[in-house]
Amino acid sequence: MPPALPKRRLGRDGPAITTLGFGAWAVGGPWAFGWGPQDDADSVAAIRRALEHGVGWIDTAGAYGLGHSEEVVGRAVRWLDEPPLLFTKCGMVWRDQRDRVPRPNLRPEEIRRDCEESLRRLNVERIDLLQFHWPDTRTGTPAEESWGAMAELVAEGKVRWAGVSNFDVALLERCEPIHHVDVLQPPFNLVQRDAADLLGWCRANGTGVIAYSPMMSGLLTERFSRERMRGLDPGDWRHGMTDVFGEPALGRNLALRDALRPIAERHGATTGEVAIAWVLAWRGVTGAIVGARTPEQVDGWIGAAALRLDDAELDAIAEAVAATGAGSGPARP
Repeated sequence: MPPALPKRRLGRDGPAITTLGFGAWAVGGPWAFGWGPQDDADSVAAIRRALEHGVGWIDTAGAYGLGHSEEVVGRAVRWLDEPPLLFTKCGMVWRDQRDRVPRPNLRPEEIRRDCEESLRRLNVERIDLLQFHWPDTRTGTPAEESWGAMAELVAEGKVRWAGVSNFDVALLERCEPIHHVDVLQPPFNLVQRDAADLLGWCRANGTGVIAYSPMMSGLLTERFSRERMRGLDPGDWRHGMTDVFGEPALGRNLALRDALRPIAERHGATTGEVAIAWVLAWRGVTGAIVGARTPEQVDGWIGAAALRLDDAELDAIAEAVAATGAGSGPARP
């Protein structure tokens, strides 16, 4: 039996989920917003290691690797006696585009087609959680029409819970009267802290929050450095995110990471685990999505589930945020 990780209720109507979930973005391999080449055997082994540690859900998306991530996840969990919950995303379309770059498209027909293709790739009859990946600012489709299509998929039994990713309060307010928004998935970490302003709405409306990139895509781990940044595969999407991984922001962010080292040493933890624990310390956060490309990377963050930061440590982190000038948004739960 795997160890029992802490669980929290996912919003008003959702299940109790482990506070850590496996993020399958990188296992999609090369694509427009990928992390460079990835060995599928390593991906399956990483997923299996997370499940052995007690992680109870996997987050993927149709766009990751243009379907490949979902295929790998489906392969990793096939034939398991107790498969994890499978969360995926729709509304990033690449099929009819010459450059094969996924772009937001939340037309009802695309949402339905995405859902059917995800069901096939994951090899399941129902998706546990389907989320809109990004707001549709390109096609002019009203959010109400898009969310109505999602509600239909729930009513048909093809989707169990419905959520959105990267939505603001204004869009959430437009969706909620049509069908309850079970989940919001925002970026939330010590560098990207603005999602803290969404937590109040989510608590008031019974919407769960699962945060993505809690380690800022590896930046808040001990292994990251300027040298590592320069050595990333040319196809790694982080080269294009200069507001985080370019100077002078990179220097400020690495200084904030270094400020986590004394806290990590006190707990016998990694700086990545401290960063994840900071995310989980916020009231209203249900869980954090943490990626891994190898089993060893899973071992480096799994301890975050049991790590509790006290008031003095949260104060110290907030002081480090102010001193370094890293990122934006509220600095303390």
